[in-house]
Amino acid sequence: MRSDLMKKGIHRAPHRSLLYALGLTEEEISKPIIGIVNTANEIIPGHIHLHQIAAAAKAGVRAEGGTPLEFPTIGVCDGIAMDHVGMKYSLGSRELIADSVETVAMALPFDGLVLIPNCDKVVPGMLIAAMRLNIPAIVVSGGPMLAGEFNGKKVALDTVFEAVGEIKTGKITDEELSVLESCACPGLGSCSGLYTANTMNCLVEALGIGLPGNGTIPGVMADRIRLAKNAGKTIMARVGDNLCPRDIMKKEAFHNAISVDMAVGGSTNTALHLLAIAYYGEVNLGLEDFDRISQKVPHLCNLSPAGPDHMEDLHRAGGISAVIKELARGEFINTELLTVTGKTVGEVIADAQIKDSSVITSIEKPKHPTGGLTVLYGNLAPEGGIVKSAAVVPEMMTHEGPARVFETEEDAVDAILEGKIHPGDVIVIRYEGPKGGPGMREMLSPTSAVAGVGLDRSVALITDGRFSGATRGAAIGHISPEAASGGPIVAVREGDPIEIDITNKRITLKVPDNEITKRLEKIKNEGPGKPKIDHGYMYRYSQLVSSASKGAVFPL
Repeated sequence: MRSDLMKKGIHRAPHRSLLYALGLTEEEISKPIIGIVNTANEIIPGHIHLHQIAAAAKAGVRAEGGTPLEFPTIGVCDGIAMDHVGMKYSLGSRELIADSVETVAMALPFDGLVLIPNCDKVVPGMLIAAMRLNIPAIVVSGGPMLAGEFNGKKVALDTVFEAVGEIKTGKITDEELSVLESCACPGLGSCSGLYTANTMNCLVEALGIGLPGNGTIPGVMADRIRLAKNAGKTIMARVGDNLCPRDIMKKEAFHNAISVDMAVGGSTNTALHLLAIAYYGEVNLGLEDFDRISQKVPHLCNLSPAGPDHMEDLHRAGGISAVIKELARGEFINTELLTVTGKTVGEVIADAQIKDSSVITSIEKPKHPTGGLTVLYGNLAPEGGIVKSAAVVPEMMTHEGPARVFETEEDAVDAILEGKIHPGDVIVIRYEGPKGGPGMREMLSPTSAVAGVGLDRSVALITDGRFSGATRGAAIGHISPEAASGGPIVAVREGDPIEIDITNKRITLKVPDNEITKRLEKIKNEGPGKPKIDHGYMYRYSQLVSSASKGAVFPL
C-alpha cells in the first residue's frame, strides 16, 4: 500500500506515533488510508453542505474496510466574485486547488482519494490534481441547486443578473427585483442552470471519473448522500485493483466528454478546463478536438440559460447516462472505455433511458444538428475564440457592426447601462485574458446587461476574457492570442468593422492586413504597460500562465 511509506516498519515508529495522536487505533492504521478532500465552507452555496457529503463518503470507505482521513482546500463562488476585482482570482484558484491537493497527497501518502468539489474552478482543480498524482481517485460533487420560482416561472441566477439591466429600462420595478433576488437561488447546491459548475460535474460522469448521477442529482436529495456513500465504497475497490485516473481519463474519454458537452450545450469554460486537465495528465488535446466534434454531435438539451429547463429537469429526464446512451446510439461515444466503477461506459449506461423527450431529444430530432459550442477562427483570433452557439438567437448567428472598444469590463458595463451602446454594435473588451486580467475574468455582468436592456438580439460582444456558463447571446470569449500577449484584438480601434459568422466559424476584423500589422508594430514598440496586479499570487500567475487556447495552464 502507498500509505506504508508513512506507517510500516521500525523506522516509521515516529510516524505511527503521530497517527496514534489522531485517535486512530492500530487496526485503523493498518487499513488502506483514504484522503477525503473536502471543500466545504460557509460562503459558497454549493459548498455549504459538503461536510454532509464527506461524512457519507467516509461511511462508505469504512464499510469496505478503509480508514478515511479528511483534509480541506479552498474555493471561490464565481457569482459573488463577479464584476469586481475578486473575479480576477477565480480562474487562478484552480491551480491553487490542484497544488494544495497534490501537496498534501504527496507529503502524506494516501492509498486513494475521494475528491469532493462542487463549483466552477474547484471541480477542474480537483481533476487536475487527480491527473498529476495518478493514484486511485473518485470525484463526488455536492449536486445542483433547485431552480427558484418567480411570477409562476422557474428562475435562476442568470435571471437576477439580467434583471439589473431590466431595471434600467423599466421592465421590472425595484420591488420586483427585491423579490426576485430573494427567491432565484432557493438553497444549497451549485446554481441551477447549466453553468460552468454543473457542466463540469456532468463531464465528470462523461470522463468516467465519477458515478452516474454525479452531475444531476440535486444537492437536497437523499440520493446525493447515497451517491457519496457509494463513492466511498468504490474508491476501496479501485485501491484494490489500482485503477488510476490516467487509466480512465484517456484521450478517448476526453472525446466522450466533449461529445456530451456539445449535446447538452455546456459552458464555454469547458474549453479551458478540459484542455487543462488533459495537459496536466499529458494527454494531447486541443481546440481542434472541440471544433471537429462540434461539427458532428447534435445538440440535444436546451438548459438554462439557453432554454427553459434546469438541472432538476435533466435529472428527471434520465440524466447524463441517458444523454450518453443516446449519443452512443449514434456512435458518438466510445463505450469500451473503463470507468471508475470498474465497468465500461457501455455497461454503466446499459439500463439508462430518456424519460422525457422534451428535455433530452433523440439524435434524429435534436434541438440543433450540431454541437452547443462553436470555435471561431480568423484574423482577430488566429488561435481561436469560443461561443455558446446553443444560446445565440438565429438572427445573431451572423453579424457585422462597428467596434466599441473597452479596456476593462467595468467600463463596458457602465456604457451598456448608460445607454451608450446601440443596435448593431460589437462590444470589444480586452486586456481581460489570463495574463492581462490577470485571471481571465468571467463576464456575466456585461452580457446580462446587454440582455437586460433588450440588445441581445442586435449587439455582439467579444473579449480575450471569458464568460460565465450563465451567459447567453452572441458572446465570443477566449479570443487568442490575448491583448496582453500582443494578439490582434489589441489592434482594434473604435468604429472598426467586425464580422462574426458563427455558422461558418469565422471572426474577422475588416481592416487591411498591412494596417493591422502597422498597428501591432506600433503597440509592440511602445512596450507593455504596468500590470493590473503587480504583487502577490495573481502577479505570479500572470507571469506563468499560458494562452486560453492552451487551457490557461502553468508549465509542467
